[in-house]
Amino acid sequence: MRVLVATAVLVERDAVAAAFAPSPTREYAIPGATLSRVAPSDGGPAVFDLLAAGVGPAAAAAATAAALTAAALDEQPSGPYDLVVSAGIGGGFQPEAPVGSLVLADEITAADLGAETADGFVPVTELGFGAVTHRPPESLVRAVAAVTGARTGAVLTVNTVTGSAERAAELRRRHPRALAEAMEGFGVAEAAAAHGVPVLELRAVSNPVGPRDRAAWRIGDALAALTGAFGKLAPALESWNPHDRTQ
Repeated sequence: MRVLVATAVLVERDAVAAAFAPSPTREYAIPGATLSRVAPSDGGPAVFDLLAAGVGPAAAAAATAAALTAAALDEQPSGPYDLVVSAGIGGGFQPEAPVGSLVLADEITAADLGAETADGFVPVTELGFGAVTHRPPESLVRAVAAVTGARTGAVLTVNTVTGSAERAAELRRRHPRALAEAMEGFGVAEAAAAHGVPVLELRAVSNPVGPRDRAAWRIGDALAALTGAFGKLAPALESWNPHDRTQ
């Protein structure tokens, strides 16, 4: 199995890499980015390419699409990808997703893609365009949640990080199943969907969603949780059949 893992920034990529062999087995360039190839420490057959795709859904979509296109055109070894994972840290809705916990998306939703109207926010789908949600394979979500201990629910993609209790409450009102927010998942999922590749989103909670209180942030703890999750991930992925679309 070949897996593309897209993080926003290098510190997240390095936290994922820390779960694998001591150093990348190979690094190679794609347009606008560099991929780092790592291998499970147990010597399993999965291959993981790590990508720091940039902050926000547009940058994440562009870099992920570049990596997927290069693989599809055989410009990289090992052929096309079987799975794309959007990974990193993010804000957790309290109390369901406490700081330091893991959240695994069973739906990846663009929370603010749409229009403001006199009656409130209208998602772009109600305007007759596009999509606002991607759903990872149910069987894979169950398997990964079982080995990592992650909570499962909606992960929201936002263009502006929430900074007030009022905004947090509004997001929860519109998305009652939301456990976390981040800035890249929907962009990664859009690129994966365009290539017909399944997607996951895995987040370690670094801060509560709401007022920006730097004293409450635990970025180091969240990065350590991300490393731990990827250390357990390979067996669940290797037992999953990416070509069985009934799962």
